[in-house]
Amino acid sequence: MSNMLVEAELMNGNSPLEKKGPHLRPLLKWAGGKHQLLGELLPRIPEKYGRYIEPFFGGGALFFAVAPERGVISDSNPELVNLYRCIADDVEGVIGCLQNFENTEEDFYAVRGMDWKAIPPSLAAARTLYLNRTCYNGLFRVNGSGHFNVPFGHYKKAKILDEASLRASSALLRNTLILCGDYRGILKEYAEPGDFVFLDPPYLPVSEYADFRRYTKEQFYEEDHRDLAREVDRLQSLGCHVILTNSDHPLVHDLYRKYRIDIVSSRRLISCKGNGRSGRDVIVAASPAPSVSTPLRADILPVQLKQYPATRFMGSKNKLLGEIWSVASQFRFERVVDLFSGSGVVGYLFKAQGKTVMSNDHMAMSATFARAMIENNDALLPEEEALMLLEPIRPVDRFVERTFGDLYFSDEDNRLIDILRANIKAIREPLKRAIARSALIRACLKKRPRGVFTYVGQRYDDGRKDLSIPFDRHFIEAVRSVNGAVFNNGRRNCSRHGDAMTLEGYDADLVYIDPPYYTPLSDNAYVRRYHFVEGLALDWVGVQIQEETVTRKFRSYPTPFSSRNGAQSAFEQLFGKFRESVLLVSYSSNGYPTLPEMVRMMRKHKKHVEVVPVNYRYSFGNRNRKGKENKNAVREYLFVGF
Repeated sequence: MSNMLVEAELMNGNSPLEKKGPHLRPLLKWAGGKHQLLGELLPRIPEKYGRYIEPFFGGGALFFAVAPERGVISDSNPELVNLYRCIADDVEGVIGCLQNFENTEEDFYAVRGMDWKAIPPSLAAARTLYLNRTCYNGLFRVNGSGHFNVPFGHYKKAKILDEASLRASSALLRNTLILCGDYRGILKEYAEPGDFVFLDPPYLPVSEYADFRRYTKEQFYEEDHRDLAREVDRLQSLGCHVILTNSDHPLVHDLYRKYRIDIVSSRRLISCKGNGRSGRDVIVAASPAPSVSTPLRADILPVQLKQYPATRFMGSKNKLLGEIWSVASQFRFERVVDLFSGSGVVGYLFKAQGKTVMSNDHMAMSATFARAMIENNDALLPEEEALMLLEPIRPVDRFVERTFGDLYFSDEDNRLIDILRANIKAIREPLKRAIARSALIRACLKKRPRGVFTYVGQRYDDGRKDLSIPFDRHFIEAVRSVNGAVFNNGRRNCSRHGDAMTLEGYDADLVYIDPPYYTPLSDNAYVRRYHFVEGLALDWVGVQIQEETVTRKFRSYPTPFSSRNGAQSAFEQLFGKFRESVLLVSYSSNGYPTLPEMVRMMRKHKKHVEVVPVNYRYSFGNRNRKGKENKNAVREYLFVGF
């Protein structure tokens, strides 16, 4: 099996090795800053990655050297965050304020005495820069009350204002997400597979001169470093590239022993004693976990797959089949369960690849599709027999005509649907009956604007050709399509209509799970959208129509995936039930449980868990410029447990 690294969605990433010209210098002189280590750090950054994320930003030497096109930076120090935001949004205002400051002791203490929270943001940013460039040794240190307390530096040639540098930094920061907060929340919210994360936490002290904490009220103790190590493990499992710096301390070596650790010499610029100005740093490099992802090619899919009838079914993975197969094909498996078959196209993919397929769904409509085209290896519905189904040769109960009159179709079409229902029920051969019923369902979906039954009437008629084609022609064309999809793969495949949570006694090598995604922004009620055609598949046996509703729908089937807690419990149960099988899960980035929660649950049952981003994005809105990404923009992931 291939052990390639996650590379999906990275082709448009940033490469520090391709940067030309001099590096931008950091705006601040910073205790523990990484300017001196750039020669060691830059070669370790991956050539391709998604976003650059640095949650312990401080002076940001590496960020300014790399100048990423897509950056997320943060710090828990609000005064620092104010500085970078003001440089991004109002650099000319900051420059104007700096022009009024002079490098004198009197000016220094007057400016130091200002409360940065009580003055305009741009003046506060200028104050931060001024104090940093004129105070003793360029320290940033506050007392217990949060007030800056470093004395005047007495530098004769302190460069207070560097307009070119400020404007260049502003251009970079304008395209950067600048946040204030704890690193845990930042990484949980923004880190995604393929991103590059640089972690420069407050160092573990190795001598009286080496306590390089952030010189703010923030403290970083041993347990904090252990928490950070656990976060690095999560990021690496998620598929991120991580580089971490710290002191050459035994605990650091112990916490990161499974990763590459390099020891490098460094200079300590904040020590007042010569023997305290040199030391050894460690650089930890955590590459993404080995991935089953491979480069995607259109030609990896079998020609037979083109015979599967086109579908607009909600949640269909028709456009993601290449990605799904590129992952699944790296495992040895013969028997596969498609646990939530939906449109049936993924199960059909596995059948076309010569696998034995168990297709399952709690909707009768989906089970009917699977019976007609996955379980069925050789039965066909001849066209002359299909044409006879359009004739009123049997008693008709007029159920659709009476129940759904003036709702979805014309009276003529409703009468024809009732005729087809009566004749299809009389077909003795189950597989032929499945073909006919699949064709009837497909004809209804084609003839319906938007293909859903959440509204009545024809107000969404967009002039599509399908809407003007007679119903009988839709039916016959659907029969031809379903017949064309029938083939024999030499395996005994089966279709099951039932709850995924109750599937027992089927020994699968691989289980594909594509459940209804639970999100707080949209519902996953398939029955609400397709109740009419689901009723056709059941012939309305066993369901109670809600007569008081305008659409004459029936109650949605109970499912644990209709709530956040229910979905989490269901995943826990499914992962445990199929722990002996390879698990392949399609999921959305805005679904609940969240991506980290999914990984954590799967890791209880699988030694290896990977997250593969796929080249597909649903987008329902635009991204805002300054740190407020639209939560409706989501992407697909494949979780793999093996």
